[in-house]
Amino acid sequence: MKTIIFAGSTGSGKTTLCQWLHGQEIAYKKTQAVETFDQAIDTPGECIENRYLYKMLLVSSVDADVIGLVQDCTKEESYFPPAFATMFAKPVIGIVTKTELARTDEDIAQARAFLQAAGAERIFEVSTVENVGVDALRAYLEE
Repeated sequence: MKTIIFAGSTGSGKTTLCQWLHGQEIAYKKTQAVETFDQAIDTPGECIENRYLYKMLLVSSVDADVIGLVQDCTKEESYFPPAFATMFAKPVIGIVTKTELARTDEDIAQARAFLQAAGAERIFEVSTVENVGVDALRAYLEE
């Protein structure tokens, strides 16, 4: 399985994705530092919310095979600047999270647009609550 590093704003679902990938009980906790799992790296939301911490993402991404940009579809804004993916010398995917909470299809479309603008090569729409899209993400990581 590929090792993935998750980057996204605070509360976007990075820790939940790590817990899900590793078969752990889903429980919210604020990530305070970069945390490593067997096949994932969890980063604090502040790494994307503060440009001066981009270097932390770059250094932490060295141990990953793929970069996962995580966008909560309930958020009207994105912290990913256009072409953000170009700073990584690895494949970059996008993950739209919390799809079960989308008010309309436009919420998901907007999250996809944010990730496309950031340079994500492939985008997954997931709900760990309803177990939607997560099998496709796992299959990608197992390729």
